[in-house]
Amino acid sequence: MFGRIGRYVVHRPWRTIAVWIFAAVALTVLAPPLPATGNDADFLPSDYDSVRAGELQERAFPGSERPAALMVFGRTDGEPLSPADRAEISEVAGALHAMGYPLVAEVATEPQAISPEGDLALLPILATVQDPYDEELGRSIGQLREDAGSMLEDGPLTLGVTGDAATGLDIRESSAATDALVMLATPLLIILFLLILFRSPLIALMPVLIILVVLQVATGLIGVAAALMGMPADTSASAILLVVLFGVGTDYLLFVLFRYREQLRAGQAPRQALIRAVSRTGSTITSAAGTEIVAFAVLIFSTLGMLRVMGPALAVAVAVTMAAALTLCPAVFSLLGTKAFWPSSSWRREPRAELPRRIGSLVARRPLPVALVAAGVPVLLALGVLGFRSDFDSQASLPDDLESVRAMEELREAFPSGQSDPTLIILDAGGGTPLDTTALTGYEQSLRDVDGVAEVLPAEITATGDVARFTVVLDLNPTDGEAVELVSGTLRDVAVSEAPDGTEVLVGGTTAVLADIQKAIGHDYRLVFPLAGLVIMSVLALMLRGIVAPALLMLSVGLGFVATLGTTVLAFGLLGANGLTFTLPVMVYLFVIAIGTDYCILVVARLREELGRGLEPREAIGGAVERSVPTVAAAAVILAGSFGILVLADNAVLRQVGFAVAFGILLSAFVIAMFLVPAAAGLLGRRMWWPRDPYRPRSDADPGPAVRSAAGTNDGESRPVPAGAG
Repeated sequence: MFGRIGRYVVHRPWRTIAVWIFAAVALTVLAPPLPATGNDADFLPSDYDSVRAGELQERAFPGSERPAALMVFGRTDGEPLSPADRAEISEVAGALHAMGYPLVAEVATEPQAISPEGDLALLPILATVQDPYDEELGRSIGQLREDAGSMLEDGPLTLGVTGDAATGLDIRESSAATDALVMLATPLLIILFLLILFRSPLIALMPVLIILVVLQVATGLIGVAAALMGMPADTSASAILLVVLFGVGTDYLLFVLFRYREQLRAGQAPRQALIRAVSRTGSTITSAAGTEIVAFAVLIFSTLGMLRVMGPALAVAVAVTMAAALTLCPAVFSLLGTKAFWPSSSWRREPRAELPRRIGSLVARRPLPVALVAAGVPVLLALGVLGFRSDFDSQASLPDDLESVRAMEELREAFPSGQSDPTLIILDAGGGTPLDTTALTGYEQSLRDVDGVAEVLPAEITATGDVARFTVVLDLNPTDGEAVELVSGTLRDVAVSEAPDGTEVLVGGTTAVLADIQKAIGHDYRLVFPLAGLVIMSVLALMLRGIVAPALLMLSVGLGFVATLGTTVLAFGLLGANGLTFTLPVMVYLFVIAIGTDYCILVVARLREELGRGLEPREAIGGAVERSVPTVAAAAVILAGSFGILVLADNAVLRQVGFAVAFGILLSAFVIAMFLVPAAAGLLGRRMWWPRDPYRPRSDADPGPAVRSAAGTNDGESRPVPAGAG
């Protein structure tokens, strides 16, 4: 099949390129833009308590939703606010309200609260939309900041705007800067690596240009899919999508180009070499992409909406990248021929490759000690997992110099930590039955007695008397892990056990949402992880037509996953991080298991190919490792570098993801794929391939350099390819 694909695109390059360019232009013009949200509650199923609490609050207490943003007024000298200061605050707030910003319902003119020290005043901003992360609302908050800055310029007062709408605005601006960094730095890094590898400007530039076309097609298809499914996109997904497209795309193109160069060195004409490259790497690329596609697609079963959205998007991106590697790439290089390698002539002769040869020889001759060392290193690194601690604070991931972060920090220092985002406990009697107000007083006291609770405001009761809402201010940062444990544990237990008979208790607010997200992730650990592993192993079993080899690959990359997570814990612990973002294990699992498997697939596919030529096991292992090492090393360095660029982002979550995935890819390539898997294959022998025996040569097998040499044909080593070839 892949031979037919190769022949078609190589002999009809202009037609193939035209189809891709038409698709890119059409989707860029016609596809809808990606919708986005940063609201945590949007990513939970509707049956979770925190979501139901939010829905009940909207019905029972309309118009009393939490503020979209908070204005934090203080003095430049840090002194308590004087009566004149408070009068000026009301005057400024009144002027801002009179300006009538789009989607802003009200700018409070009187402080909602004054800090105990009297140095900060808190004024809420209410919105006309339920989603505080609405982009137009964010633009209004940005304009309000600018206008307030002009009014307070050179005066004694300061203002910081924080809260959901302000944080959403800062996240979008920070993400835009990160996207720009990734979009600029990733192609430059890829071009630099390819220039070093091939010493050809054309080969350095062409993969990047091909991937830019793929980016337009993939983004358009994702936009269409999102519109059809009515699903938003996570605000951090765009940077990861760019990295996946550039990194994975370059990997697949390298698989083809390295094999193309190898066939040229064996004396084949350029077009025939390209067809042969597609034919021989097609199953490897398809299998590698298949593991990634199913791993990402399995996320549709996640309870967490953020992952349900990101998974299909990444699956689409990988599928488009795979298609481009098998069609667009060979079509482009069919037109270029051997001129693509200009001005270098190294493609004509086989390199010495002393290091890959030594690695192959070591693994083939000493499989047991190599396997022990290659497994021992990840096992030691995996011990760091014991120190893993989840971090739920989304603001902690943002740069400290953002206004929303600074203002929130001031607010939490001056007020009880939970003042900015209290927990809501709602009692619902149902059926219009009035609640007993005497019982509510005792219930309020029970909540107040919980350790970690700073304040409980008196109950707000609906006109029908059947729903009551208690606002609970915690002594803890609402997004801190301790607050999440308190709300999901002791506070919820007391709220339920002390509730009046016949009432239903719902706990809402950001801390409750985070507690439910933690619960959802626990569900994903138990369901999505094993399901993804099972599906990936099924893809590998189909490719290798066996059971033992896929199991070995899954165990190996699974060890790499645990080692990666442990190393990330140790690294960021040394940097003083309070914990790792709660979604990191899922992200590392998917990227390291799915993408890290690519290199193992490449090595195992080459080993099976060598065995199919009739080589002895030790010779086959040495040859497979020797010929795979350059491709694996180059692809892994480029892909790890692509993810490593995220370490430069201002967002701490992206820094953690970038470091973890980059390290996991390097570990998978340079330890698991190069040493552990082939060494284990040497120890297992024929059992590795059960029930199929690849030692029996296939009639359609490429005879390989060794056999061609014995037959007296040009193997690319005894004499160079003629200068005029192609």
